[in-house]
Formats: sequence, structure tokens, C-alpha cells
Amino acid sequence: MPILSLIIWLTILGGLLTLFVGDQRCRMTALIISIIAFVLSMGLYFGFDNNTAEMQFVEFAEWLPSFGINYSLGVDGISAPLIILTTFINVIVVISAWEVIKDKPAMYLASFLIMTGFMVGVFAATDSILFYVFFEATLIPMFLIIGIWGGPRRVYATIKFFLYTFLGSVFMLVALIYMGNQADSFAIKALHELALSSKAQTLIFFAFFVAFAVKIPMWPVHTWLPDAHVEAPTAGSAVLAAIMLKMGGYGFMRFSLPVVPDASQQLAWLVILFSLIAVVYIGFVALAQADMKKLIAYSSISHMGFVTLGMFVIFGIIANSADGVESGHAVMALEGAMVQMISHGFISAAMFLCVGVLYDRVHSREIADYGGVVNTMPLFAAFIVFFAMANAGLPGTSGFVGEFMVILATFKANFWFAFLAASTLILGAAYTLWMIKRVIFGDVANDNVAALTDINQREKIMLGLLAAMVLFFGLWPAPMVDMMHATIENLVVQVTTSKL
Repeated sequence: MPILSLIIWLTILGGLLTLFVGDQRCRMTALIISIIAFVLSMGLYFGFDNNTAEMQFVEFAEWLPSFGINYSLGVDGISAPLIILTTFINVIVVISAWEVIKDKPAMYLASFLIMTGFMVGVFAATDSILFYVFFEATLIPMFLIIGIWGGPRRVYATIKFFLYTFLGSVFMLVALIYMGNQADSFAIKALHELALSSKAQTLIFFAFFVAFAVKIPMWPVHTWLPDAHVEAPTAGSAVLAAIMLKMGGYGFMRFSLPVVPDASQQLAWLVILFSLIAVVYIGFVALAQADMKKLIAYSSISHMGFVTLGMFVIFGIIANSADGVESGHAVMALEGAMVQMISHGFISAAMFLCVGVLYDRVHSREIADYGGVVNTMPLFAAFIVFFAMANAGLPGTSGFVGEFMVILATFKANFWFAFLAASTLILGAAYTLWMIKRVIFGDVANDNVAALTDINQREKIMLGLLAAMVLFFGLWPAPMVDMMHATIENLVVQVTTSKL
């Protein structure tokens, strides 16, 4: 059964159906479609062979044969977990919007369903041009979501978001066309096997770097993200942080590392430098924020610094090993980066949705407008404190696992890199718990807080599902790690094989 196409086109066509049925029936329609898509994506997990690095659930059809461009899909241990995360978050998003969105709910939910289909397409595409088409297509629904349902400065935030991400991708397209002509194929596997000179690799590396660094986003091209998060509706922020940022990390693992391994090795210091600046400097920036959404947005940039650090520190690990090969710790670094991406998907979505719960009641995201929320919303307080602890990397939560793996592996490359990376455990606790102290604890601050009512059944389901995932993978990350292990081992072999 073409399960990948089914997930992609079910959500895209389901989005159109949601638009067609109108505002009265759109919620149930969107929920049913999103649940079916998630159930189908779980078929990837149960049908997945953990012992091979080859693409699975492969689909192929000619698309533009005269150009050598095909509709080809498949998943491995890197893409399958991200697809499952995408469909899961989509279910949460539909639940979150159930009562909150009163203006054009059908269009709102349709935008998220269509975007989910495009994002699954990004992770499933095995043709580079198909990947690019899906990669760019995700911008359109998010452009509409922020532009129509966003805050007062939504137009500015939308245009900034679109220009940054679109212009960055143009360089990637040029690189893909060049390599496709050289390889006489646009298949990603053919690009992995294409021999490239040192100069060509360097130029291609920077073309990919611009596209994926903006998407993650990495310092110093991160400035669009806080604006987009602050102006986006709650569900838009959740999807942006949980899934769209991961497309940048996925791009580094799918393209930069295996396609241009020599340039990646030579320029790893640059990515590591930017990653450590993101982890440390942006952590301090988060500490200074007065807006809850902006604080969590900067927190996302800091945590995603771990992802790129884990990916590019592998060259230092291998260089510092006694026999020249230290694949075990290199694999740990890449697996830590992947686990961090999945974990951050759950935690960041949960944090933004918690802020949304407060905003729906008080219509303010300013930390100064709250205080003593635990007195009127004890169950909500329990949830947000749990997610805050996970965001700070508390052992027993998924937030600890990926960061610990990356720090542990980084010690094999450079002690000071690991020391700076580990500082996020202090900074993360500082800015997250500082926010929680001022918003949740203490005496009731004002009449708005005194009038708050605790979370309803819909919000309990939404936050409960996310809490279950954060706890499950914090206590038992093996299902996720086992799924990606063979693929990551193969990626390390590709990265350590010179193309010169």
C-alpha cells in the first residue's frame, strides 16, 4: 500500500474537504482526517525494519521524465520519526483550535491540514526537486496562518518570515540543479554518490547552509523567528517550533553531511561556533524577555543549537580518536541531535499551547500581567511546571535525553565545546523557571488572575497527550533510538568517506 502518498494526499485533500464542508462541520472533519493520518503514520513504525539503512515504503512514479525529475518517496530511520511527530502534532493542533478560533475556522484548519501534507512530503521525498517543491510549499499555509489569524504586527512578521526562508532556499535550488545535471539524476541517493571537487563542495555547502540555517534558525539568521512566534496564533507557533524548524535539521542530515562530507569537515568549526553562540548567547537573550512567547521562541533557538552541534561535532570526535575511527560516539552525537529534534517538537509545542491557554483567558502574553496562577488554575499549573522542567532538561523527561547524548559525545571532541554546551542546563533552568516563578507562583496578582478558570476537558486531552510523550521518551527513549540507529550508522560511514 502506498502509505506515504496516502498520508500526504489524505491531509492535503482533507484540508480542501474541510474548507468545502464549511465552518459548522469543519472541526470534526479535520479531527477525523488528522487522526487517520496519525494512525497511518504509526504503520511506518510497526512496519519498519530497524536492521537496515535502506529506504523503506518506497514509492516511484515518473513526474517530469524529460528533466529526470520523479515522484519518489521513501523513509529511513531519520525521516520516519519526524513524519510520526508531524502527524501527532497535527492532531494536537486541531484539538487546540476547537473552541478558540471563531473567525474562519474552516480555512484555519484547512491550512494546517494542507501544511501537514507538505511537511510529510519534505521528510518522505527521495527526489531532490520534489523535496524542494514540498519544502517551499510549506511556506504558503504558514504565510496565511500568521497573516490572517496573527497579532497586530502580523503583516510585518509574515513578510519577514517569508522573505528570510524563501530567499535562503533559492541558493539550495541552484545547488540541486547543478548537482542534478552532473549526476544526470535528481534522486537524493545519486547526489550522495556524486563525486565533487573541493571547490564545488564548498560552494554547495554554503548553498545548503544558507537554506537550512535560516530554517532552524541558527544565529545570526534567527531574527525572523521571535517576530513570527509572537504574531502567530497559538497553533501556528506550536507547528512552527515543533515541525518547521526540524526541516532545517533534517536538511543538514539528508543533504549537507552526506552530499558534501569534505566541505562539511572543513567548515564544521563554523557551524559549531554558531551553534555554541545559539546555546549560550541566545540563552541569555531569553532570560531578558518580558513576553512569554518571545522567551519560548528564543529558548527554541538555543535548544536547536544542540541539534547542529551534535551533527557537526562528529568530525572532531573522529579526529581525536586513537585509531582514527570513533564511530560509537559519532553515532551517539547524531542520535542525540535526532532525539533532541523529536523531544523539542513535543516540549516546544506544549509550552506554546500553555501560553495559549493563558492568552485565551486574559489576552496578554506579558509576564508582568500574571502571578499566582497556581491559586486559580492548579491543574494547569501542574502541566506548565512539568513542561518547564522538561524544557530545562530535567532527567526523566525527553528534554534531558538528547542534550545529554550530545554533551557526552561532544566531550570526545573538545572539553570546552562540551562545557559551553552544558551551560544550557543552567541557562535553560534560569530563564524557564524565572518565567514560571513570576507567572505561576506567589499571591494572586490582579483581578484577571483571580477570575481565571482551570483547564477544560479539551485542554486536558491536548496537554495530557503531550505530557505522556515527554515522560514516555524521557524514561524509555529506546523505541526512537532503535528506529534510527542503522540509518545513523550508515550516515557516519558516508560522512567519513571522502569524495576527493
